[in-house]
Amino acid sequence: MEWITVDDLNDIATGATLLGTGGGGDPFVGKLMALQALQKYGPVKVLSVDELDDKAMVMPVGAIGAPSVSNEKIAAEEELFAPVEALKDFFQEKTQAIMPIEIGGGNSMLPIACAAKMGLPIVDADAMGRAFPESQMVTFFLKGYQPEVVAMADSQGNRIIYYPKDGEWSEKIARSITDVMGGNANMVDNVFPGEIVKECAIRGTLSLAKEIGATLSRLTDSASPVASLLNKLKGYSLFEGKINHIERNVEGGFTRGRTTLSGINQNKGEELEVLFQNELLLAKKNGEVVASTPDLICALDHETGRPITTETLRYGARIHMIALPCDPKWRTEKGIEVAGPKYFGYDIDYVPVEKLMGEKVHV
Repeated sequence: MEWITVDDLNDIATGATLLGTGGGGDPFVGKLMALQALQKYGPVKVLSVDELDDKAMVMPVGAIGAPSVSNEKIAAEEELFAPVEALKDFFQEKTQAIMPIEIGGGNSMLPIACAAKMGLPIVDADAMGRAFPESQMVTFFLKGYQPEVVAMADSQGNRIIYYPKDGEWSEKIARSITDVMGGNANMVDNVFPGEIVKECAIRGTLSLAKEIGATLSRLTDSASPVASLLNKLKGYSLFEGKINHIERNVEGGFTRGRTTLSGINQNKGEELEVLFQNELLLAKKNGEVVASTPDLICALDHETGRPITTETLRYGARIHMIALPCDPKWRTEKGIEVAGPKYFGYDIDYVPVEKLMGEKVHV
């Protein structure tokens, strides 16, 4: 993928929504922003990580807060670009590219819009390989790099720049500011030179998102999308079921909740419980853990295979829950400490999904 044009947006948004594990913001709203920007400013050049200059800066862009709020508070163009404008002259080295901070729903679209507006390329990579609910849950943090400066902006015209002690403090401060800003804000953090991006970034995730979206868009047999995806991504089928209960609340700048599914087809008579904090984090079948963060848990429409975000889970919906192995960076001791189940208060040890599933075939 050398350029991103309007023709690529549907596939990238669909694939990134799946990789976003239910979070990362609404893909439809983000896609509209990216579409408007591409139509207005033209296509965006895509750079591989290896093409980056070691010294010039890469600026990650994204939104922070509860996805449920972002659906009702759609950002204007000025709000989206305000954090970038606030930091563009902060660093002595020039900004060479924009990068998604996470590969999830709307947060894969906002960087495309930003790159188009600024006339900059976008990096085919991100710092999570999925979406996570907290801003220190990035591969830069795993390697010991801390954000030097952070910029945030809201719909009221407020701009805030702060200098956090480290990534954990950056998250605490940003979450408090997000609450004051109405539950959602736009944010730029973890601005690093190309040499650090080369060391830390998870590569090729925009291209992967496009491939996933293209795979779904090409499939016409309603029985085949999920099986095709699992084979492609080396994933696992967790459960086929119908949502019989959904709890969802916005608190502390997150969309938190749980949902339960009654089994259908091969899972008839069984039940699946899934807990989420923006993203789907823990799945239990009949009380037994079958997948947990940092592995990816994804909710797909049972008929079409299209990914579903946590804020659009609805009573009665037929869902196929799947799980994908996370990037190896998250399976390190530090990765599990930062984003494993115990960090979120679940009293279980992380076990890779392939071990929980007993090395079963993917379909």
